Amino acid sequence: MLKISVLASGRGSNFQSIIDAVKSGRLNAVISLLITDNPEAFAIQRAGDNGISHLVLQPKQFGSKDGYYQSIADELKKRGVDLVVLAGFMRIIGKPLIDAFPNRIMNIHPALLPSFPGLHGQKQARDYGVKISGCTVHFVDAGMDTGPVIIQAAVPVRDDDTEETLSERILKFEHKIYPEAIRLFAEGRLEVAGRRVRIKDSPPDDQGLTSPSLG
Repeated sequence: MLKISVLASGRGSNFQSIIDAVKSGRLNAVISLLITDNPEAFAIQRAGDNGISHLVLQPKQFGSKDGYYQSIADELKKRGVDLVVLAGFMRIIGKPLIDAFPNRIMNIHPALLPSFPGLHGQKQARDYGVKISGCTVHFVDAGMDTGPVIIQAAVPVRDDDTEETLSERILKFEHKIYPEAIRLFAEGRLEVAGRRVRIKDSPPDDQGLTSPSLG
């Protein structure tokens, strides 16, 4: 069974969607640990409510960024973690953790990468005037939201959208595609070749794009 660790900094709504997928049986995995850099994160309560252990690890406890991420990597390896899942972890992942878990760290971003990386992807999309935005699950590399794309969901941008209304519409699809990407990983169906992620045993027209009705 796939053993997951989640890194989160805030409320952890994507963390909850993964918990729900495990509890429902849709995802054959166990969440072994939550690591947070924020002792006030609501994700801690979600972990406690579901019997999941947590650790608060903050960079100021360590001598350097590399030391911080090496400590996280050591904790995860000690627990036999197979996949690291970022659920609103508000830091750029350091090299020691990436090197310890190559193509085994996932992130979700509230835009259709490579468009609008970084903070406030929803606001960037709205301000730019695009008609379609969405969300992306990708593997993490050393860049900011630059790793190979696993799944994307397309979401319409309406003329009267605010950052908040667009964010809420996108979030509903984040909660769908993140557990799905983890399920594909658990089933051994993700094959990474350079920048491309192939979903094995899927039809050619179903390679990781989900689109709601535009009505």
